[in-house]
Amino acid sequence: MRPAAIPSYALYGEDRAPEEQDFLHIETIAARSTLHDWEIAPHRHGGFVQVLLVREGHVQVSFDGVETAQDGPVAVVVPAGTVHGFRFREGTAGWVLTLPGDFAARAEGPADPLQGLLSRGGQFGLDQPAAQRAAWLAGEMLGLQETGLAQAALRRALAEALVRSLILPEAAAAGGAAPHPRLERFRQLIETHYREHRDLDFYADALGLTRRSLSRLTADRLGCSPIALLHRRLATEARRLLRYTGASAAQIAAELGFEDPSYFSRFYVRMTGKRPGEERG
Repeated sequence: MRPAAIPSYALYGEDRAPEEQDFLHIETIAARSTLHDWEIAPHRHGGFVQVLLVREGHVQVSFDGVETAQDGPVAVVVPAGTVHGFRFREGTAGWVLTLPGDFAARAEGPADPLQGLLSRGGQFGLDQPAAQRAAWLAGEMLGLQETGLAQAALRRALAEALVRSLILPEAAAAGGAAPHPRLERFRQLIETHYREHRDLDFYADALGLTRRSLSRLTADRLGCSPIALLHRRLATEARRLLRYTGASAAQIAAELGFEDPSYFSRFYVRMTGKRPGEERG
């Protein structure tokens, strides 16, 4: 039996799947949050990236159970699959942009930071010039969407311009560190295959590296081994399923590719310091 699913939507609260493969949508924060008393409960977007732009007001953000509070202007980029929720102060103004999961393919090359921003996500304040650019682009997108006159290519171009307007603020918040293209690709491969428990040779071969080169890359850039990254991703998904579903530890172990539930429990304790049952809290 598969575990109960974490609520997953293209647009929060809507069961219907988008018909367009390159589905792209923008709306004001108020349009949906006022229907839910300014609170968007924890959920995720399996195949979509979401960008929240708070022009003014206040938002409490939950990312995989970690709570932070932000005053506008602020941007929040939610990668596909991340469990998140928002609680807004009444009257908070801004926009929510939903992008297809492959939107990062618009990156112009391995050094383009667009891919890293959309795959890692994050939260960062916007200075007035960045906030004004983002607000203008969001307003243009919303107006075109409401008239229905804009071609899809124009809407995608405006969405790309909006996301790119956030790259400099994001880089400043991260201390200016540039993403490494092979490391970003490794993260993508992990996201696709982490349930399969592939060995390190699989990832190294896919990246055109040796095991030693891949280990050196993650050690230099992240201070950890490639296996540690794989295990962190598995532990993150296990934590999500334990916190947000009613599934048993044995069901979750099977869902994540562990043949032995007791080994899964030991793995979880080693990675988090907690027994699976303690996440029910």
